[in-house]
Amino acid sequence: MQTDLIRIGTRGSALALAQAEETRARLMAAHALPADAFEIVVISTSGDRIQDRPLSEAGGKGLFTKEIEEALIAGGIDIAVHSSKDMPTMLPQGLELSCFLEREDVRDAYIGRKAPKLEDLPKNAVIGSSSLRRQALIRRMRPDIDVVLYRGNVQTRLRKIYEGVVDGTLLANAGLKRLGLDHVITELLPVESFPPAPGQGAICIESRIGDRRVLDLLGPISREKTTQALLCERAFLGLLDGSCRTPLAGYAQIDGDALSFFGMILSPDGRQVHEIRREGRAADAAAIGASAGEDIRARAGAQFFESWI
Repeated sequence: MQTDLIRIGTRGSALALAQAEETRARLMAAHALPADAFEIVVISTSGDRIQDRPLSEAGGKGLFTKEIEEALIAGGIDIAVHSSKDMPTMLPQGLELSCFLEREDVRDAYIGRKAPKLEDLPKNAVIGSSSLRRQALIRRMRPDIDVVLYRGNVQTRLRKIYEGVVDGTLLANAGLKRLGLDHVITELLPVESFPPAPGQGAICIESRIGDRRVLDLLGPISREKTTQALLCERAFLGLLDGSCRTPLAGYAQIDGDALSFFGMILSPDGRQVHEIRREGRAADAAAIGASAGEDIRARAGAQFFESWI
């Protein structure tokens, strides 16, 4: 194994840094490398700088990856570490998602000030969220709740709750666990009624296509089950909307050689919902996700999307 400096690109939030450090730790263990064989390179992204409007209005989830991918293409970094749920389905030419780490818990976590459970909030309570999926699912469950745009990193969102700006928020349990903040959770929402975003809970690594040194480096830490699940979920996402304009959820589970998938699309107000389930071989993960996406799109009809976009 070559020991040339390995440069890991990442956003600068506490969670992004925790994910980069987890990746470094796994690589150190897999290859018996010292910490100084790696450099974590912090790159500011457009998504981090835009705080005054939904990302769907500013250009989509690619705003969290654009500058990092530019550095990867230019050779300024060797790998990029991302939250899989932030990744567009279309990547820049010459780049690929070459590794998925073992997946964390996919559930959403509710952190409440007025009530420990989302369903117990008083009428007209205010919940903050930047996720179209979470906003729609909250409105589906509690149409009497006021859901407001809520941007910022994890610590900022938590602080706003304690300051009384909102009565609660939803965050990924995986991210809170990686930050050692899972003690703030007041309720874990069940996957059955509150399904996750495609890719939620999974760290992915992006690299240049054909970079053999990097592929050899990443091979031992990549997890096949996570990869198969994400192939399915991202194919479903790609058939519907890869730019975060559609409230949708998708979750694939692998059991041996079998895969089961659940997908959902919603209108922003949560009133219209279409669900789909698929089962098949894990080896056919991408085809299963794509088929589910095609089916649910046809079932919903063009008017479902045109009525609110």
